[in-house]
Amino acid sequence: MSPRRNRPKGDGRSGPSARSADDDRSGRYGGWQSSEPWQGEEWSVRHVAGASAAGKTYRCPGCDQMIPSGVPHVVAWPEHSGVDERRHWHKACWNAKDRRTTRVQRSRNAPRF
Repeated sequence: MSPRRNRPKGDGRSGPSARSADDDRSGRYGGWQSSEPWQGEEWSVRHVAGASAAGKTYRCPGCDQMIPSGVPHVVAWPEHSGVDERRHWHKACWNAKDRRTTRVQRSRNAPRF
């Protein structure tokens, strides 16, 4: 006897295939991409899985802390600009971007990225 199937057969448009047209399932980048409005413009937002984030460390513009290699995070950039404007954010910092102040407090010896 085979196990019971809980998912509908065929194109039931449920699960990962039911995402909107703005979302792009991309195995090459290890996450999915969507479009979000922020500060009066549309931003492309790509969620990066931890396994795909190996190799580099990045500085989060939301909290000015380092994102170590292998940590899941978000990559965001304005849609009208190119990939040169990409910024790597902690997921919590990206979700709290509207609640943060515009001034980031740095120590005197902290590098500016």
